[in-house]
Amino acid sequence: MPASTKRAEPADDAVRPPKRVRVDDTAEQSARGADNTDTPKQTGTVPDGGIEEDEEDVASARRTQAEPPKASDLYLDTINRAVLDFDFEKVCSVSLSNINIYGCLVCGKYFQGRGRNSYAFAHAIHDDHHVFINLETTKVYVLPDGYPVSDPSLEDIAFVLSPTFTPASISTLSTAAHLQRPSYDLSNKPYIPGYIGLNNIKRNDYMNVVIHSLLHVSPLRDHLLLSNYRGKEPELLKRFAGLAKKLWNPRLFKSQVSPHEFLQEVNRASAGKFSLEKQGNPVEFLGWLLNHLHKDMGGTKKKNSSVIFSTFQGEVRMETQQILVRPDTGANEKPRFDIDREIKSTVSPFLFLAVDLPPPPLFQDSVEKNIIPQVSIQSVLAKYDGQKTQEFAGHLRRFKCQRLPPYIILHYKRFTKNQFVEEKNPTIVNFPLRGLDFREYLDAPASHPPTVYDLIANITHESAAGTTHDKDSTVWKVQLRAGAGGGENEKWFQIQDLIVEEIRKEMIVLGETILQIWERRPENASPVDGMDLDKA
Repeated sequence: MPASTKRAEPADDAVRPPKRVRVDDTAEQSARGADNTDTPKQTGTVPDGGIEEDEEDVASARRTQAEPPKASDLYLDTINRAVLDFDFEKVCSVSLSNINIYGCLVCGKYFQGRGRNSYAFAHAIHDDHHVFINLETTKVYVLPDGYPVSDPSLEDIAFVLSPTFTPASISTLSTAAHLQRPSYDLSNKPYIPGYIGLNNIKRNDYMNVVIHSLLHVSPLRDHLLLSNYRGKEPELLKRFAGLAKKLWNPRLFKSQVSPHEFLQEVNRASAGKFSLEKQGNPVEFLGWLLNHLHKDMGGTKKKNSSVIFSTFQGEVRMETQQILVRPDTGANEKPRFDIDREIKSTVSPFLFLAVDLPPPPLFQDSVEKNIIPQVSIQSVLAKYDGQKTQEFAGHLRRFKCQRLPPYIILHYKRFTKNQFVEEKNPTIVNFPLRGLDFREYLDAPASHPPTVYDLIANITHESAAGTTHDKDSTVWKVQLRAGAGGGENEKWFQIQDLIVEEIRKEMIVLGETILQIWERRPENASPVDGMDLDKA
């Protein structure tokens, strides 16, 4: 009897567990949201400890199904970094839509979506290209399967698409240490981030020089490099920040950048005034861009309401008085301010200072070549000494600066229009590269910041010889300072479209300068005879 009782116990146990398992299964399904399991649990002859092991196996199987083990490795070797170019506008190559765009990492083309009816899905099937990157999120997927890929070898592609910077990484961009750490592109060609060519797509070189100059102004550059525009910010601001990050990217695949994406938005925002297809004036583009960026950054009419105003905005006082012809005035005597009559004074903000050049000579020399006059920068800046007068619309005017910004933009008025042609003034301006003192042109208290400035950017114009502005033969170049402090710690590079070359300091003053950006020297800077050493 005891033996038969023991033989009956397994039969009873074999009947009971299924009932208990059904109850547990029901509870599990309700707790997991009725999650479907591919392998049913058969625990009728398994101890309680075996149930937990089966659950772990099922969970492991689920993870394996969700993330196939190393299946993506089959396609990662098809990626061709040499054809990847993320500089152009991110629109589908078939539908021309800019919504939910993916880039094929095999051929470099852009396609919309990754669902079964998408163009990227069709491209994956027809062309046998399987690895795609979302141009917005930088996530990589394998199509047509549709599963994500997370592999450390793809990090360099994500960084080229969307570079990121930290305060530590940008702290040395304007120092001599930046010159000592060159980067290398895919072809192992060295380049210095920030001093690389911008592609001249058609006739946009006049915009390229302005872009280069602004992106070497430290406060504006650092603000853009540390930005993370992912929300509803204006498109122009987001694209300009993206261009700044590409220009200073130390991990580029090729040592040049195309501003196509930013310039397309410039064309739209300016209603076609600044386009890729026709030559323009960099001064007009600079004024438009600064005001547009100020507005996009939330700036108002108040001082320091944006990084644009805090960096470039100063104040100038203009005094005006009506001209009266007096009977005792000589024939060759110029009008002058009369202290006995009312003088109207107004203080206005400025983003750049315009300086006038003396008129060129009317006659040619003995060898039938134009005489090119030369003037010093102090003589043309005398316009702002508060004593030199100008006649304009029956009034006398004189100017004096009231507040100088950290960065001064000077515009040399080289072009004038008459009824027939646009004339060019070929006068050469001599200027130092370091140590230009603006104290003489400033009427401010002693508490005003230092007035000694160093040059950081110089935009020059080249065209056919003569006094007529020939737009067809116009070439724009920009000369940029690398490093700081003068001497061996400072170099200069000249950039014309894709051509980047180091230039001797003595050669900088020989061009027909249009725009300059001057940087205020810090108070704690050690006195260097830069004005003598680097003077041409």
